[in-house]
Amino acid sequence: MGTCLSFASKGYGPDGAWRKRLGAGILISALFALPVAAQTKILALGDSLTQGYGLANPEDGLVPQLQDWLHAHGARDVTVVNGGVSGDTTAGGKSRLDWLLTPDTDAVIVALGGNDLLRGLSPSEARANLDAILSDLQAKHIPALLAGVPAPGNYGAAYKRDFDAIYPDLAKKYDAVLVPDLLAPLAAETPEARDAQKLMQSDNLHPAPAGVKKVVAALGPKVLELLAKVKPGS
Repeated sequence: MGTCLSFASKGYGPDGAWRKRLGAGILISALFALPVAAQTKILALGDSLTQGYGLANPEDGLVPQLQDWLHAHGARDVTVVNGGVSGDTTAGGKSRLDWLLTPDTDAVIVALGGNDLLRGLSPSEARANLDAILSDLQAKHIPALLAGVPAPGNYGAAYKRDFDAIYPDLAKKYDAVLVPDLLAPLAAETPEARDAQKLMQSDNLHPAPAGVKKVVAALGPKVLELLAKVKPGS
């Protein structure tokens, strides 16, 4: 009898087998109870470029391509949320921010200003709107990336000077990651090269899938900088 109890206590015999199965079940339950690594959520607040205007396949848009780029470069726990609205101005982005910011938003990409330029809106108005957006994010302790777009020269030197200064000034003020010109990788190409590589859509304003890929390749490292600003557990 004593020998039987001794074997069972070491995991042998009917009682020991049962305890081994019970122990395995507890271990499996404990593994399932472990916390799952939280997803980091980035809101992309922008206009038609962010939204994916004119692209037949939604997966060719800036947000899906950016998320794929981040996953391919080790940031596999990141979700990028498309907060782009075609035609949106800085004022529109400011008005939408509060209802786009969910409690689980960890960081925000602010890519607005192109439609302010297309409409010839005042640089001071665009500055005030972007300032309000970044101020709101700072108050909520949400790090930001500010992606700019340079003004064309046809509005005059003073307009261009004032508009172009908005992005570096506000990035410095709010310690935001700065991308001075979101479309710089496309502007760096000659018109002939853009045509040959099929970088632009027929309107010559919005990138085609290959153009978006170029934009994302330059933007991705800056988004990694933004992720580095996200506080653990935020």
